[in-house]
Amino acid sequence: MNAVAKELNAGIQKVKLLINGEFVDSRTTEWREVTNPATQEVLAYVPFATREEIEAAVQSAHAAFATWKKTPIGTRMRIMLKLQALIRENLQRIAVTLSAEQGKTIPDAEGDVFRGLEVVEHAASIGTLQQGEFSENVAGAVDTYTLRQPVGVCAGITPFNFPAMIPLWMFPMAIVCGNTFVLKPSEQDPLSTMMLVELALQAGVPKGVLNVVHGGKEVVDALCTHEHVKAVSFVGSTAVGTHVYRLGSEHGKRVQSMMGAKNHAVVLPDANREHTLNALAGAGFGAAGQRCMATSVVVLVGSSAQWLPELVEKAKLLKVNAGSEPNTDIGPVVSRAARQRVLGLIETGVKEGATLLLDGRDVVVKGYEDGNFIGPTIFSDVTTDMDIYKTEIFGPVLVVLQVATLDEAIALVNRNPFGNGVGLFTQSGAAARKFQSEIDIGQVGINIPIPVPVPYFSFTGSRGSKLGDLGPYGKQVVQFYTQTKTVTARWFDDATVNEGVNTTISLR
Repeated sequence: MNAVAKELNAGIQKVKLLINGEFVDSRTTEWREVTNPATQEVLAYVPFATREEIEAAVQSAHAAFATWKKTPIGTRMRIMLKLQALIRENLQRIAVTLSAEQGKTIPDAEGDVFRGLEVVEHAASIGTLQQGEFSENVAGAVDTYTLRQPVGVCAGITPFNFPAMIPLWMFPMAIVCGNTFVLKPSEQDPLSTMMLVELALQAGVPKGVLNVVHGGKEVVDALCTHEHVKAVSFVGSTAVGTHVYRLGSEHGKRVQSMMGAKNHAVVLPDANREHTLNALAGAGFGAAGQRCMATSVVVLVGSSAQWLPELVEKAKLLKVNAGSEPNTDIGPVVSRAARQRVLGLIETGVKEGATLLLDGRDVVVKGYEDGNFIGPTIFSDVTTDMDIYKTEIFGPVLVVLQVATLDEAIALVNRNPFGNGVGLFTQSGAAARKFQSEIDIGQVGINIPIPVPVPYFSFTGSRGSKLGDLGPYGKQVVQFYTQTKTVTARWFDDATVNEGVNTTISLR
C-alpha cells in the first residue's frame, strides 16, 4: 500500500507502533491494507516500520530490562492476574474484531482468544514455574543451587491464523519470566493483537517491557540479527520458520520455530462411527482449514473405508458464510492470494488423478460475493507422491488415503516429513497404546482430532514441524525464556579457618 493511497483514504484507521510505552504513528512510506476477507472492506492500514523505529523498539526493550529483571516475581504475577481478568472482560469485543480481519466465525474467534487466555492464566503461576533447585552439603559444608534468570530482550513473530492465541503464547510468558519483548504481529490481521497489547499496558506492564513493530521480512531480519535480542520465537510457515531459525542461530540467538504440518487422522474400523465422522469434519474444515493443527489427511484403515460417503455427506451440511453471520461453520480464507493458492492446489489434485468427491471451488455466498470463500473439498484415491498430500494446503481440503492395517498406517504417517500432530480413532486400548508408542509425531490425540495440550503441558511438535528443542508454552517455554545459573557455595563458621592449599579437583 503506497503513501498516496493512504492519503486518499485518510479516514481509515492507521495501526500504531508501541515503543517505550507509547502508541506512536509510523513515519514509514510503506503501508498495507488490512481487509475483511468476507467483503474486501479496508479496515485499517498497517505500517511497515522503518529501520529507525525497529531500532527504537529494541533499544527501549533493552533499557527496560535493566529494571524489569529485578522486579519481584509477585509483582510480575499480579500483572498477569490483572491481564487475564481484562482479557475475560473484553473477550467478545476482541473476537468480533478478530473475525472481521481474519475471517473466522465468532465462536471460533472466541476460542482463539480463550486458548491464549489459558496461557496467561498459566503465566500467573510463575512463582512455582521459575523455581530453581537446591542441594545441601553436596561436599564438606558445600551447597549447590540453581537460579533461573531471564535472558534479556526477546522477540516474537506471529502468524495470521491465530492473531490472539499465538501472541498470548509469547509475550506473557516471556515478560513474566523477567524478560522484555518486541512483538511483530502478522501484517495481515494486527488489530486484535493490538487490542491485547493495549490490555497488557492497562494491566500494568511498564514502559519498554513490551514493544510492537509491524512489517515484513526487513523487520524479521532486523530482530533476528540485532545484538540486543537474545531469543526469538516464531510460529508460521516452514519456509519463513527455517529462515528465522538459521538467521537467528547464526547470530547467537535462542530460536524456537513452530512451522508447517500435515496432520493425519488414522481411523480404525472399531472407532465410534458418529463421533469420528463429526471430529474429522470439524477438524478438517474448521477455521477454513487454516490451523497448523488442522486434520488435513484422513487414513482409513480396513473396512472404515466404507465410511467415506458419510464423511462427504457431513461436509456437505457445513454452512459457508461470513464469520460474523450466525450459524456459520466455515468462513473465508484470509486473502485473495490464499484463495488462489488453495484453488491451484485443488486443480493440481485433479490433474494428479485423485478423485474429487466434494468440490468447494464454486461456492458463492449471497451478500458476500466478493468474499474469499472455498467450500469443503474432499479428495479420495490419494497417494503419498501427490502434491496435495505432500503440501500443506492450509484450506478446507481433506485428502483421504486407505490402508489395510494399523501397522501400514503408522508407517505411512512416520514417512511424512512433518511431525506436528496426529490422531487415532479407536475403541481398542491395545491399539491406542501401540500407536502412541510407535508413532513419530510430537502431539498425539486418541479419539481427539486436534491434540493441542493445555498450557501446563508443553506444545511438542517435532521433526519438520519444529526447529529448536523447546516448545512455545508449558514448562519448556520457561526453560526457553530463562537461563540456568548454578552456584556452588561454602560458608565457614570461623572466617579464620585455613585448610591449606589444595591442588586437587575434589571439593571434599
